[in-house]
Amino acid sequence: MTDSSLSAKPNTPDFSGAIAAVQKIDSVPLILEMVKQVTGMRFAAVARVTETHWVTCAVDDSIDFGLIPGSQLELETTICHEIRQNRRPVIFTHASDHPVFSHHHTPKLYGLESYVSIPIITADGGFFGTLCAIDPLPASFDEATVLKSMGLYAQLIAMNLDLHKGLLTSEQALADATEAGVLREQFVAVLGHDLRTPLSAVRLSAELLETRVAEPRSIKMVRAIRQSALRMSSLIEDVLDFARGKLGGGIPVKPLLTDDLQEQFEAVLMELRVVHPHAQIMETLDIPTGLYCDPNRLGQLLSNLVGNAITHGAKGTPIQVRVNTIDQNLVLSVHNTGAAIPADVLPSLFQPFKRPEVGHREDGLGLGLYISNEICMGHHGALDVTSDDAHGTEFVATIPCRLQWA
Repeated sequence: MTDSSLSAKPNTPDFSGAIAAVQKIDSVPLILEMVKQVTGMRFAAVARVTETHWVTCAVDDSIDFGLIPGSQLELETTICHEIRQNRRPVIFTHASDHPVFSHHHTPKLYGLESYVSIPIITADGGFFGTLCAIDPLPASFDEATVLKSMGLYAQLIAMNLDLHKGLLTSEQALADATEAGVLREQFVAVLGHDLRTPLSAVRLSAELLETRVAEPRSIKMVRAIRQSALRMSSLIEDVLDFARGKLGGGIPVKPLLTDDLQEQFEAVLMELRVVHPHAQIMETLDIPTGLYCDPNRLGQLLSNLVGNAITHGAKGTPIQVRVNTIDQNLVLSVHNTGAAIPADVLPSLFQPFKRPEVGHREDGLGLGLYISNEICMGHHGALDVTSDDAHGTEFVATIPCRLQWA
């Protein structure tokens, strides 16, 4: 296949937002690779499809088809134009032998023999585009299995796009204090139902799919999709905590007499090591029984602080975690080396939606430190930070947690 068969156009500013939204979805590269695996095809893409345009947002290309993110095809030359109108998947494995697509202009124009395209429908019923795979050679696969698998991936992409859109809208709206209360209530409702409910379905479907694949690489990719769904769930819970905290005067803390906080902290650190296998986490834990605290919230506090150190600390250097009790207080410190936090950033470090101007995917929403500080305040404690180039950065949470606190 040659580039001359394409009608590609450069990216236009009108679609930069859609392209950026897809590019920010961590699981898209894995999804495209998984699509190639389950179909046997060598080209997979996510496309934005409107009434007038077909634009590439993400590509995994092993056949030099000639498209990159931002490339455009004439809409009428694509099958996606028809999919947008009827919102139904299209799938065929051998166009030359197909009763319909042997006469269709798209396979002839682009030299295609095998093709799958699944509509991506957002929560508001909008048609974003398609998740598709193509190849100039015939393919051999079970169509029902491929449609189910790619339907799951398309749903996961749509939910990520909804989350991205909701966060952009809410972050801008929350700047207006006169509308903040109403918007937060609406945001809690959206996150609590419209996103969490279908997200649970995606996660359960991924778990079911994992039991039905045997090839090790496929299992790994399905697990990556499930992990992406879990990460989305974590992001949603962070925003819910933020919204509940603002509506109710702080993040809710439910203290109880706790005897196994050390075991819970050890479990949190183990989970972080699994998610971040290259991180070096060195802990010293000396936590007594009989503490009066909210163990789940303190586990969240530890996870947020260590996760922050993994993201922003110097790579390849250990993160030091120390937890003990001094008098009637639990003292939790997390230290990492690396560049100091700029002095002008420190005063607003615990404010919501604060993160570096030029961030990366792992920067998250900018809510982790805000939530951590709220958890400390909910325990009538404090979260402090020191940071300089010579000694690195250390967060210290001091939390009253003996029975006298009750």
